Amino acid sequence: MEIIRNSTQFSYFTLGAYVDTQMFKYLYFMIILSLYVFTVGSNVLLIVVICVNRSLHEPMYMFLCSLFVNELYGSTGLFPFLLLQILSDVHTVSAPLCFLQVFCIYLYASVEFSNLAAMSYDRYMSICYPLQYHTLMMSNKVALLIAVTWIPPLLAVCVTTCLSASLQLCGNVINKVYCNNHSIIKLGCHGTTVNNIYELTAASVTVCVPLSVILYTYTRILKICFSGSKQTRQKAVSTCTPHLASLLNFSFGVSFEILQSRFDMSHVPNMLRIFLSVYFLTCQPLFNPVMYGLNMSEVMNGLEGEQKKFENYPEFHREPVKFLKNR
Repeated sequence: MEIIRNSTQFSYFTLGAYVDTQMFKYLYFMIILSLYVFTVGSNVLLIVVICVNRSLHEPMYMFLCSLFVNELYGSTGLFPFLLLQILSDVHTVSAPLCFLQVFCIYLYASVEFSNLAAMSYDRYMSICYPLQYHTLMMSNKVALLIAVTWIPPLLAVCVTTCLSASLQLCGNVINKVYCNNHSIIKLGCHGTTVNNIYELTAASVTVCVPLSVILYTYTRILKICFSGSKQTRQKAVSTCTPHLASLLNFSFGVSFEILQSRFDMSHVPNMLRIFLSVYFLTCQPLFNPVMYGLNMSEVMNGLEGEQKKFENYPEFHREPVKFLKNR
């Protein structure tokens, strides 16, 4: 009874990984703020370009749009929180907000893997079945794949968050710079077996199923490349390289976070542990717009087209507000 009584009094969590940075906190604040502004700006820009240009309403760009939305969602689940904590002298977070962050981060990671799997399937269909591609990848099928990318992870993460929120806790110190589900489970007084089993099962399904799809599709793509023409190989390299780079980058960040949660990493310098623990939440949203968007000629042409559209109208330069209303 004492355990249960004590476990119900924690209305907040303390984040124990923060260190006193004194005057450097303002420098860290400006660096994080700049990264967040660039992340939001680049992802929003590419989402808008894809949405307003009908020539980009192709399956590949629809999956990219879903990916960029997820990058916005994931970075927003972390960056504003980090900015507040950096300036704060007391690194605490209310329990509801902590569980909300757990939900956001886990959903972001799950959707990211699923979205990368859907994109690999799209590349497989494009390279292996080029003549039937537009017939096989109709808009309703693309919509179904995007729904599968988001809905199952959403349901799985809802269950994970509810299980963790129902735990009886014997402590409230999380040795992270953000709220982590496994860290909360380790604070449980008892009855954490279900949580651990479900977390391992959900994580395995979330990671293994998309990776199986990616492995299968790339095996087929490689088979086609070795037996196909030079043009086919060039197409495969140009379309698959950004996807593989993004997959490896994200997998590296997630792998370290899983290792850090499950094993003792005290021998790793504290600042390096902090950086690597937020790597998949900060670098991936910065990395993807560059790899997928800014390096794609179709998107760049879309950006230039929107600029030239307005530059070619003299009325826009004389009375831009009136011109836009007339448009």
